[in-house]
Amino acid sequence: MTDAEIKRQAAFASILASAALTIGKLVAGLLSGSLALMSEAMHSLLDTGATILTYFAVRAADKPADDEHHYGHAKIEAVAALIETGLLMVLAVAVLAEAVRRIVTPSLDHVEATWLTFGVLIVSIIVDLVRWRSLDAIAKRTRSDALAADALHFSSDLVASSLVLAGLVATHYGFAQGDSLAAVGVALFIGVAGYRLGRRTIDTLVDAAPAGLSERLRRTIENVPGVVEIEILRLRPAGPQVIGEVSIAVPRTMPLEKVYTVKQQVVAAIAEDMPEVDVTVTANPRALDDESVLERVLLIAARRRLPVHHVTIQDIDGTKSISLDLELDARMTHGAAHEIASSLEEAIQAELGSALEIETHIEPLEVDELEGADSSPERRAQIRNVLADGAIQGGVLRDVHHVRARHTKAGLVVNYHCRVDPGLSVHDVHEAVDALDRHLRVTLPEVARVVGHADPLGAPPH
Repeated sequence: MTDAEIKRQAAFASILASAALTIGKLVAGLLSGSLALMSEAMHSLLDTGATILTYFAVRAADKPADDEHHYGHAKIEAVAALIETGLLMVLAVAVLAEAVRRIVTPSLDHVEATWLTFGVLIVSIIVDLVRWRSLDAIAKRTRSDALAADALHFSSDLVASSLVLAGLVATHYGFAQGDSLAAVGVALFIGVAGYRLGRRTIDTLVDAAPAGLSERLRRTIENVPGVVEIEILRLRPAGPQVIGEVSIAVPRTMPLEKVYTVKQQVVAAIAEDMPEVDVTVTANPRALDDESVLERVLLIAARRRLPVHHVTIQDIDGTKSISLDLELDARMTHGAAHEIASSLEEAIQAELGSALEIETHIEPLEVDELEGADSSPERRAQIRNVLADGAIQGGVLRDVHHVRARHTKAGLVVNYHCRVDPGLSVHDVHEAVDALDRHLRVTLPEVARVVGHADPLGAPPH
């Protein structure tokens, strides 16, 4: 059975229970003349109307979201609870006024309690106890405002019936105003119950976040790696759910794929810790204090989708000097390429300061796929021998292997693998590979492009 079906059954059972208790209390109150009992009968009558309202509110609240209600219909339950609050307050004032009138005019306070009166009250207390415990459990399970209001009604009925019973017992043993004083107690208790219900209902209607939930949610989100700060956290109750939005700050140097992963991890962490919370997570880039100049330059270029490399950063008497290689479409005119390079330089200066010295070297980027054909085995053997000789002369690179040579319209394109000491720096390996590439191109001028891949000694073939 679904939560929606459980709520509807509980609400319908409450209607039957409230109606039966109202009839019993009203008959007993009229026969005995007890103001307290008749007040409690009116209270039960209002409860019956409230439970009917709750039944229809529960049915309506379970409707899915539509074009006019993007967040669903869950707040209908809160509206029903607010109406019940108003009814409780009106009843409390009316009962209190009548009780005070009887206390001031003792001649009006004539009560004749019978076995029927006591029987109705005892049965009422038992029914109220059972319904209160049942509704309270279902309301907590389904997080229903309307059923929680119903549970509060039955708990107030339980206390009120007990007060009425105590007043009638006092009247029976000679305390003439016991019933009127019990009615005062009933009125005050109804008022307190209405206040508690109203406060909770208004909190729901004005989108007050559940107490303590924001702090708990913050702790959960801040524990997710990659979250720099929580910028916005908004929550509001919507029936059994709490919905809202969360905006987090992430390092602006973080790749887009990683940002998406962080957002998914935040959603998963919230769902695991607080399944009733449904939030929309957005991520905003944040410049961190520990960003290096290199990271900032690469970020600016990446945002413009410009490939840069060989970024060199110098500090000259307190002034930063930056040089970099920028790859642009080889078919582009130099004038257009220069405009792009100048725009990149301006963006870097805007980020790092106008006093920055920056130089850009433009390199051609081949954007077309080259059709190629494998060279002959004899040609590949010649190239392998040239590379092997160059590696021996350099003394750093070893075991030249997996040599490939292809003829293209741009010239001969050569790829090869070699091995190096894994303890060498990236700079030293790069210099050695560059030297070998130059050696091949000087020896064989028809070579247009050389790509060397260095594997650490002992690593499996790549």
